[in-house]
Amino acid sequence: MEYILLMIGFIFLIKGADLFVEGSCNLARFLKVPSVIIGLTIVAMGTSAPEASVSIRAAFTGNNEIALSNIIGSNIFNGLIVVGICAFLASFKTDKTILKKDLPFNIIVTFILLIMLFDGKLSRLEGIFLILLMIIYLGRIIYEAICYQQNEDNTKTRSLLTSILFIVLGLAFVILGGQQVVDQACIIARNLGVSENFIGLTIVAIGTSLPELVTSIVATKKGESGLALGNAIGSNIFNILFILGCSATLSPLTAINESIIDCVILLVSSILLYLFAKTNKSMIRKEGLLCILLYIIYTAYLFIR
Repeated sequence: MEYILLMIGFIFLIKGADLFVEGSCNLARFLKVPSVIIGLTIVAMGTSAPEASVSIRAAFTGNNEIALSNIIGSNIFNGLIVVGICAFLASFKTDKTILKKDLPFNIIVTFILLIMLFDGKLSRLEGIFLILLMIIYLGRIIYEAICYQQNEDNTKTRSLLTSILFIVLGLAFVILGGQQVVDQACIIARNLGVSENFIGLTIVAIGTSLPELVTSIVATKKGESGLALGNAIGSNIFNILFILGCSATLSPLTAINESIIDCVILLVSSILLYLFAKTNKSMIRKEGLLCILLYIIYTAYLFIR
């Protein structure tokens, strides 16, 4: 029964992602802004809903380690697997805005998080600082959206109401499907005798990132590589600044040594992703495959640890 429910979860994920991407692309055309901006904002925040739910709920209940490890694990997955698989499926050109601003900013916020964790905690004040950075980041994107607006082609698209309906329904399917996959995968893993610690570091982090993965793959197949990359990078920035910011503001988070090591790995993977994207201003299949292999090595390290 668990396997049947797991498959149903994947069906919800795939169909939801299809509707979500379709609605987001239509909204971008309706608002006359590049799809990458929609990917960095609406799509990134929408697909980060599972991470927000898990981490903020964990902070409320005092499970601080889950709140932190979920975000770090999800961000490593987004950078190596989500972008890696998209590049492996179809090489794509890197959007200039993402290359010059968002990828470097992703490295900066990851470095800031690492510095904050060195004292073994993420305080309320640090959480508020992260939220303020998020507000500044969103302000920049909104400003650029206004500037881009007059330069976009006014192509035929669906109505605004239809686009919003597609986004809402798609997001609902994605979140429900993702939750179903996580729940059933945890049950299957426990039946196979896998430890709770390993489940938390892998299945929960990967499961909450499934919306980013499926949405980005669907976007790549539709030729919207800007939306796919924007989704992954935007989600990572949103996860650190908003979700961890809110979690720490609600309840200061404690960081164990393993979390600091994982954050170092996240920083290294973020720099590596930037270098790949900068080379010839594109992500090619070989680079995507390397990202996937690096994540497999990281998972093996978690298992041994």
